Amino acid sequence: MASHPEDPDIYAVGDLQGCRAALDRLLIAIQQAPNPRAGEARLWFAGDLVNRGPDSLGVLRVVQGFGERAVAVLGNHDLNLLAVAAGVRRQGRSDTLAPILSAPDRESLLEWLRHRPLAHYENGHLMVHAGVLPSWRVEDTLALAGEVETQLRGPHWRAFLADLFGNLPNAWSPNLRGADRWRVIVNALTRLRFANAAGAMELTSKEAASLGPAGYVPWFELPQRKTADNTLICGHWSTLGLINRPNLLALDTGCVWGGKLTAVRLRDRHLIQIDCAPGC
Repeated sequence: MASHPEDPDIYAVGDLQGCRAALDRLLIAIQQAPNPRAGEARLWFAGDLVNRGPDSLGVLRVVQGFGERAVAVLGNHDLNLLAVAAGVRRQGRSDTLAPILSAPDRESLLEWLRHRPLAHYENGHLMVHAGVLPSWRVEDTLALAGEVETQLRGPHWRAFLADLFGNLPNAWSPNLRGADRWRVIVNALTRLRFANAAGAMELTSKEAASLGPAGYVPWFELPQRKTADNTLICGHWSTLGLINRPNLLALDTGCVWGGKLTAVRLRDRHLIQIDCAPGC
């Protein structure tokens, strides 16, 4: 679907991680941005709406309130929230999910969250939280994401989440079935940073792109990546920082760590960044 001059602007937004105050300031900056198109801007959130920051509950309520004006793909922290709420995973010491779990609108928020996509494609832009394996085309990515989305939205979503977490298998094969298959899909879309030439994922390193483990490179640098002709939008990797290339927008600039909250207007790459205090 091609965009038209009269279509509302689309802003892609990096990881919020419960930083409601920074989100509020970003929304004001978007309203005040130069040369807006007619209508309210649409907002694409690159995952990890929740956790680590002080107001994950507020972030969920704001983003849910946008309705169809917003697209939010699921990140690893969002899936962790669903698993904790389902009783199949314990909160970590640095998790800040308790206000959501005790909120009066808890069930509606969780129901909304588990119906979010893992991948979104529109106007030549593919948005995922973390990355895409080199052998996957856009249509493959959307189809595989759809398999997981069907499970998350179905009646057995709690049992599905119970088997979802772990680092193995670490490579894709179309012959994978069941939990192994879904785990590779989810890890690629929500946790991937480094991979090797064979497409195997290294899921423990969080260093900057130049400091990865031997034999591994950032997923977007792999040769013959089948999504290279599209623009990939992602977050997840705060030590990577902002990347603004024709075929890559990496938007996690570490708001929750005292960095910035970043948004980019897709039609012209107009950049908005909001300073964040540590812990936001």
